[in-house]
Amino acid sequence: MKIKRNGRIGALIKILCENPNKIFTLSYFTNKFNAAKSSISEDIVVAKKIMEDLELGKIETIAGAAGGVKYIPFIGKSESKEILESVCNKLSESQRIIPGAFLYMADIIYNPSIVRKLGQILATQFIGEDIDYVVTVETKGIPIALMTANALNVPLIILRRDSKVTEGSTVSINYLSGSTGKIQTMSISKRAIKNGANVIIIDDFMKAGGTAKGMMDMMREFEANVVGIGVMIATKEPENKVVKDYIPLLVLEKVDELNEKVYIHPNEDLI
Repeated sequence: MKIKRNGRIGALIKILCENPNKIFTLSYFTNKFNAAKSSISEDIVVAKKIMEDLELGKIETIAGAAGGVKYIPFIGKSESKEILESVCNKLSESQRIIPGAFLYMADIIYNPSIVRKLGQILATQFIGEDIDYVVTVETKGIPIALMTANALNVPLIILRRDSKVTEGSTVSINYLSGSTGKIQTMSISKRAIKNGANVIIIDDFMKAGGTAKGMMDMMREFEANVVGIGVMIATKEPENKVVKDYIPLLVLEKVDELNEKVYIHPNEDLI
């Protein structure tokens, strides 16, 4: 069945966007659309321009025998600003304040349409890096870490609070949680990560950085290289956290229980 150019371009963009950072050969599309390579090459040029003009990400061509085409999710600063300010507005609602100066965030953390965009913003910060895994610790960091892993097209590794029999032999370490001030444990199957891998650490919240430091310590057990750390929200205080060079999407300055106000803003470096 012959498919007209507009149909091919639409289908090509859909396939690439649903498989970010996966390389498709030209032969894949020639077979799927029953079209010549020259026609597919022209389709890719048109699709690439559409995506770039609308700032919907990048379509990149790779030369050589093992080459092809892939889609790179990319969110520019203008769209990042719009998304992050929208999330800030939601989190600034006074009814979200929970006794103890905590914020209710579950409806945002588990909202696919919101967390997918946040994951793409984090993934954008690591474009060009050779990432093997995204690493997080259960449980609230899982959604944003999964969306970041999806955008980078790499596996997600979840560090458990308790080891599971179904995971076989595990590695466990103790760490000091910066938010609770308590000693906690995290564990991971010895089969989960290959030695010497490049990883990024993603979490939902950072106060002093104790949990992120624990994840970094765990990665050293596998001789893994931590390329970077990204978090959805980091508190302004304490300024001197136990980890450096982390990327927060949002910065929480203060939760004023008495006046029912939340002071939170996007990371200015991202907008």
